[in-house]
Amino acid sequence: MTSPLEITPLPYRTSPLETFAVLRHRPGAVLLDSGRPEAPGGRYDILSSDPLETFELSGNSPATAHERSAPFQAQKALLERLPHVVPDSDLPFLGGLIGYWSYDLGQQLEPIPGNATTVAKLPASRVGLYDWAIIQDHQRHEAWLVASAPRRAQVLAWLNASPPASETFRLTGPFQPEQSRDDYLARFDAVQHYIRAGDCYQINLAQRFSAPYSGDLWHAYCRLRRATPTPFAGFIAWGDQGILSLSPERFLHCADGHVETRPIKGTRPRGHTDAEDQALAEALTSSVKDRAENVMIVDLLRNDLGRVCRPGSVRVPQLCALESYANVHHLVSVVTGELDAAHSPLDLLAAAFPGGSITGAPKVRAMQIIDELEPSERSAYCGSLGYVDVRGRMDTSIAIRTAVADAGRLHLWGGGGLVADSRGDEEYTETLDKIRHLMQSLATSEEQHHQE
Repeated sequence: MTSPLEITPLPYRTSPLETFAVLRHRPGAVLLDSGRPEAPGGRYDILSSDPLETFELSGNSPATAHERSAPFQAQKALLERLPHVVPDSDLPFLGGLIGYWSYDLGQQLEPIPGNATTVAKLPASRVGLYDWAIIQDHQRHEAWLVASAPRRAQVLAWLNASPPASETFRLTGPFQPEQSRDDYLARFDAVQHYIRAGDCYQINLAQRFSAPYSGDLWHAYCRLRRATPTPFAGFIAWGDQGILSLSPERFLHCADGHVETRPIKGTRPRGHTDAEDQALAEALTSSVKDRAENVMIVDLLRNDLGRVCRPGSVRVPQLCALESYANVHHLVSVVTGELDAAHSPLDLLAAAFPGGSITGAPKVRAMQIIDELEPSERSAYCGSLGYVDVRGRMDTSIAIRTAVADAGRLHLWGGGGLVADSRGDEEYTETLDKIRHLMQSLATSEEQHHQE
């Protein structure tokens, strides 16, 4: 008989980093990080390790229509293996799935040829079935251990151990672009041709940078977090592979049947002075082009949510609001709905995956054009990290500002939405603005970080 789940208070910490450093080398260790205390907006940190089972999905061949929900159906079956009788609690996670779903998983959901080269050989999806978690609530300044009594004893023993020694992270060579500026502009021109021909209204075009590295990826994540704390960050690493995500963007949140998505479209860099920063923010909020990009994606997401939400329940309570982060200003909208009783959160994820803000519109044609024009697969970049709880709760991110590690190399992507009146030089610069600070942070020595 399975021991019942219990909720035990723990000492609250303003950041999850010290606690997770102790768990970092446990099998299946995972951190969903709200970026506190520096990042605005986030509320909960979720930490866990030692999943009961791990489910990996490999391959990216196009699926037939009746197979497209298969990856999520398999994960739904895995989730059913946990007891669903849990304490009455408003904590976001009482056991369930934690992991990632790569952008390339979309090729198993839609008719995408799969022409791009595989560079980072991560599974298309990797989720663990976790029966315990540490949860920090930064709104209430409380922390909790959710676990059965036997599991609680294990976790407390792990937490009392010293963090294992590990090799300091360092880049062993500079980040190199996959394509030249001229290559990017040629692909930009191809997108403009497709838009003028009526194939699409918007395409999210990205470029990839890679560098060799050595050492512990956890140290790399801590550097990235210092450079740009964000409310939907996360860290997962296993073997010589890992995902280091500093995402500001929520994809799908579901609690008690209420669904929310927060698409980001529209970006400006932060200014060097208060006056310049204010001018850049005002230029973004008044930009007809950027607002149009955002509204296109809002319409796409309204359609995606409408597939599984109760008819008439989809709403847009926030349109093109300004949100500011360490390196950029963004326009952020909010789309909500009520999940139909016949559907689960994983059905919602399948219906809306991958997120429209990083594909373009219409979605399937945009994904086909991305597959044609981007030289390599996106892997976890533009996919999603998050959890699905046994009670039917879910929170996931859009994995932008995300580094993917594989076989001693670290990959970073920068992208942006292209529309009819986009300008190639400006879009190329925007892709660099979004990730330049991440590359600089990773290239800085640990000694320089401690001196800052």
